[in-house]
Amino acid sequence: MQDGIDIEQRQREEARWRMLRVVDAGRPIAVSEQIIWRVLADIKLALSLVGVRRELQYLRDSGLLELEGEGGETWFAKLTSSGVDVVEYNFPAPAGVARPKKYW
Repeated sequence: MQDGIDIEQRQREEARWRMLRVVDAGRPIAVSEQIIWRVLADIKLALSLVGVRRELQYLRDSGLLELEGEGGETWFAKLTSSGVDVVEYNFPAPAGVARPKKYW
């Protein structure tokens, strides 16, 4: 059972990194949760829309994202300056975000 928990945690951490990348690609425009959900599904990181929202909240609480429309029908995400720094490898990724090592 421990391996199952580890796999789920790794998938959440990878999903968080991918979410940051998707939101970065949309800069400076906020990216909808549906776009994030579709991209994750396309790369076989299937999360429910509730799961996407949970991870968006995690990233917001970590100071990497701002969320617009919480409590509404559709949520939108924008990177904070700290989020941009993490995506651009100018700042260490926090625990809970599976950013790959820089290879260039």
